[in-house]
Amino acid sequence: MELTDARPVVRTPQSKRLFDMVFALLVAVALLSWLIPIIAVLIKLESRGPVFFKQLRTGKDGKSFYCFKFRSMRVNADSETKQARRGDARITRVGAYLRKSSLDELPQFINVLLGEMSIVGPRPHMLAHTEEYSQVIHNFMDRHRGMPGITGLAQVSGHRGETRELSAMAKRVNADIYYLQNQTFWLDVKIVLLTVRQALSKNEHVF
Repeated sequence: MELTDARPVVRTPQSKRLFDMVFALLVAVALLSWLIPIIAVLIKLESRGPVFFKQLRTGKDGKSFYCFKFRSMRVNADSETKQARRGDARITRVGAYLRKSSLDELPQFINVLLGEMSIVGPRPHMLAHTEEYSQVIHNFMDRHRGMPGITGLAQVSGHRGETRELSAMAKRVNADIYYLQNQTFWLDVKIVLLTVRQALSKNEHVF
C-alpha cells in the first residue's frame, strides 16, 4: 500500500478533531468497554501495581501531558528515563504479549478523547528523551507542531521501537515532519490500516 498517492484534501484542525473523536468513541464502545476489564485482571494476577501506567510525555507545542498505557512492566524506578530493550527483565509475561500486539497502547484512546492526542501523529516521547534528542537533532522540536498520535507515519514506515542509534531517531523525526506537512484524511486512513496490519503480523521491532 502506497502512502504518497493520496489526493490532497483540505484538512482543518476541526475536521481532524472530528475524525479523532468519532474513531475514539467507536473504539471505546466496541472494544475498550469489554477488553479493559479482561486485561486488567491479567495484569493484576501476574504482578503488583496499577493496571494503567501513566508517564509525562511531550505533546503539541512542547507542552507535557500524562500518556496512558496498560502497564507492561513490573513497577521500577527507571520507567521515566530508561527505554525498554529486547530481553528487558522488567517486562512481564502479560506485558510482553501486550507490547507485541500493541494492546498496551489502547488506553491512549482516552488521551484522544481528552484532546491530548490524535489518532495519527508523531509518537510522543518521554520528557528525558525530548531533552536529550532536542540537543543533538536540529529539527527535533519541529515534530511537536502537531498533536501527538497513537500511531504515525514513522511507525508504519519501519521506524518503530527502540532507538539505540541517533540515525534511527533522525529518520523517525523526518517521517514525523513529512506527515505534519502533508497530512490528509486519506493519509490518516492508510496509516490506521497499515497499523492494524502490523499489529496482526510479527514485528521484529516490537518486544
